[in-house]
Amino acid sequence: MAAFDTMTTATGGVFGGRLSDAMRGMFSAVVAWNDARETRNALLKLTDRELEDIGLCRADIVNL
Repeated sequence: MAAFDTMTTATGGVFGGRLSDAMRGMFSAVVAWNDARETRNALLKLTDRELEDIGLCRADIVNL
């Protein structure tokens, strides 16, 4: 899982703050997408029996 610091620092005015907010939002979206991708890949490597043990089936993986 990725982590990043969300502490804000002094920015160069309103535009700098908005730009950094937009960049932070894009970065967060990429991190969330990558976490979901890694989770799906890990689940796809499990056997049907292992998936059943955790209460999932292969069709459930697509919806993650």
